[in-house]
Amino acid sequence: MAVHLPKGTRDFLSKQMNARQTVIDTLQNIFQRYGYDALETPAFERIETLTGKYSEDTDKLMYKIHKRGRNATPGECDLGLRYDLTIPLARVVAMHPELRMPFKRYQIQPVWRADRPQKGRFREFYQCDVDIVGSDSTQAEAECLAIITECLKALGFHQYRILLNDRRILSDFAISAGAQNASEELSVLIAIDKLDKIGVDAVNKEVQARGFDSSRLQPLWDFLSAGETDNTRRLDALAEFVGERGLQGIQTLREVISQATRMGVTAEHIEISPTLARGADYYTGPVFELHVDEPKIGSLGGGGRYDELIGMFSGRSIPAVGFAFGLERILVVMEELGMLNAPITNTEVLVTVFSEETREASTRFATALRAEGIATELYLGSGKLKAQLKHANARGYQWVAVIGPDENNGNMVSLKNLTSGTQETVAQDSAHLLVTG
Repeated sequence: MAVHLPKGTRDFLSKQMNARQTVIDTLQNIFQRYGYDALETPAFERIETLTGKYSEDTDKLMYKIHKRGRNATPGECDLGLRYDLTIPLARVVAMHPELRMPFKRYQIQPVWRADRPQKGRFREFYQCDVDIVGSDSTQAEAECLAIITECLKALGFHQYRILLNDRRILSDFAISAGAQNASEELSVLIAIDKLDKIGVDAVNKEVQARGFDSSRLQPLWDFLSAGETDNTRRLDALAEFVGERGLQGIQTLREVISQATRMGVTAEHIEISPTLARGADYYTGPVFELHVDEPKIGSLGGGGRYDELIGMFSGRSIPAVGFAFGLERILVVMEELGMLNAPITNTEVLVTVFSEETREASTRFATALRAEGIATELYLGSGKLKAQLKHANARGYQWVAVIGPDENNGNMVSLKNLTSGTQETVAQDSAHLLVTG
């Protein structure tokens, strides 16, 4: 029988898992440094919790679970695998009014999307989220940008751009094109958000096909073609084309940039991008996306402010803002740029078994190393010492311990450093000092 993985999924062997865990640990440590606490939610949610919160196109990408039981109608779905980590957070906040605000949480878990697999895009992948619930201060957005910057620096990134916009700016352009309600505004925004993928002409055609006047978007295209790179001047220029809501959005972006730079975010890494919309319905203010110039892979993460989402569940207005890193895309980029140097294994020492007569001594020694906090494998095979050394090299261990008859008689052990090639015979009860030193 032929054995295959489902499309859009992957297995991760030990070296890949070590790389993934290194990135996760780096992000998690920084999240915690900023005062965020961990949260986990179920892999699936009630279907009514998930649907109607994103967009019609997004709802089509959800993995839905057929209802079980005697009274179930064929094809009826009552559950769905989570599409992102934001909707589950909103549901948690609504169910736990005792949470003290502002509530800051991070969440690192898989999500599922019935998307077309391609480079950096999978059907099962991990998101690494940070969210601030209960604060309407623009310092919350600035903190998100600061966390993004610190995480990228810790991972070794230097060339990246944080694209920044405000949904209210785009909404004004959508109104200019003829949108008369929130649903129609979103329809125009979804078309504009495809600009990088399909270009101006195709966006205009899609806007027209959706029943709006694409010619009213010309000031936006003129703005982009002007090539202005200074964020202050870009915002000044945008202010000439928008109405009251757009001006509020521009003022918010000025505050976010000012506060973010005071928190260590360098201005050259921020780029005002007036066509950035983000696809979800629930964004209400600033939105941001993380991009690298090479390799061309799309965004490495994104987020924004969603002040009305939690109210859909709780019935009370609770502001919120957050950002999600896409773990898979970060790892793809790091691998292509040669930034990953993960070992095959995190085990440090292989304790060999010289013979059956010395197996008990090797077992006691391996147990003693583990008690000292040293990751240790006791060789469980029956191969000769040469085969065991070959195994250690193939697995990438730094140390090999050998207890032969002579070492056993004197409670000694021979430790070979496979990295440097040096070898030293020491007392068994002090060997951990050499390994950790």
